Amino acid sequence: MRTDHMLTRLERVFARLDREPERPAHLQTPRMSRHRVVLLGSTLAFYLAIVVAVLTTSWLVRLDWQIMFFRPYEQWPQLHAFLDYLVVLGQRGPTAVMVAAWLGWRSWRQHTLRPLITLGVALLLLNVTVGAVKIGLGRLGPHYATEIGSAELFAGGDIFPSGHTANAVVTWGILAYLASTVVTRRVLSVVSAVVSLSVGATTVYLGTHWVSDVLLGWTAGLLILLALPWSEPLVARAEAYVFELRELLRRRLEEGRVSEPVAAALTPLLSAGGKWQLRRNVEAAPAPAAAPANPQAQAAGQPAANAPTGHGPTPRPVAHLTTRPHVIRSERTPVTPAGSRRPPHTERTTARGAPARPIAGG
Repeated sequence: MRTDHMLTRLERVFARLDREPERPAHLQTPRMSRHRVVLLGSTLAFYLAIVVAVLTTSWLVRLDWQIMFFRPYEQWPQLHAFLDYLVVLGQRGPTAVMVAAWLGWRSWRQHTLRPLITLGVALLLLNVTVGAVKIGLGRLGPHYATEIGSAELFAGGDIFPSGHTANAVVTWGILAYLASTVVTRRVLSVVSAVVSLSVGATTVYLGTHWVSDVLLGWTAGLLILLALPWSEPLVARAEAYVFELRELLRRRLEEGRVSEPVAAALTPLLSAGGKWQLRRNVEAAPAPAAAPANPQAQAAGQPAANAPTGHGPTPRPVAHLTTRPHVIRSERTPVTPAGSRRPPHTERTTARGAPARPIAGG
């Protein structure tokens, strides 16, 4: 009966994560092409134009007030329940968890940390850029407006630009940015555009944002996606640092420079379920003792059939995942039953051919 150690599901996951990064050949890192730079400059100019239009209380601010007085949530109240759920696709917490789960699976399958690190960089840029403008301009929302026709700037608010809209553009757009093929990138670009447009329009319908807030949110999210190729060298350095840190922890575990509780917690993660420890000790492991093929021949002083005679190469030790050596079928000792398996019968002890005694009976 074989006693090979069967890897558990968790050990198989660790074994796959232990492999070195093997990025598929068809995956290409986006570059800052001339077309992308031109598109980035045009988007930045549009961003500045919206900010100036709000600061000068231009026609855009009048449009904000007209739509606010129109009250779309009162014009189409039957859409309110559905749009209350749709706007969640722009909230930072739920969307970040969903997209991070998907990109984590991508990282595991492609043996690279680039998807997760890129998402982290994009969200960091989103929080810094959008948050700084929100706090700096301090605009109040439609529900808290105090003066009709005013831009409601520098009043302690935080709704310009729309965070829901910018987050929808970045969070769902990062899936298209990290797509593996051209077709997938195009499909995901259309999906992310529809989601971000829907989320922005929903905030206007609910009355939580001005139209100019949504326009600036779309523009701010698009600026981050267009500028992401500039962060690729930083992503590569961060990925290399993580793998260097993993190797450093492995060396410290090997040298015994880590406390026992920490070593017990890190060994399953760094050793792929025990395989790394096995590779480290396979050369020092002694060869399993071979069982003699014939116990009677060993007792008579004859060499066993499987014992090394010194005329051939020394067999290499066989590595096993279990702590005890596993003996293969050809090395097992054949068991010969001693005597007959049938129970003895006193009336059949006569020699073959001798007449049997008559049975006395009534």
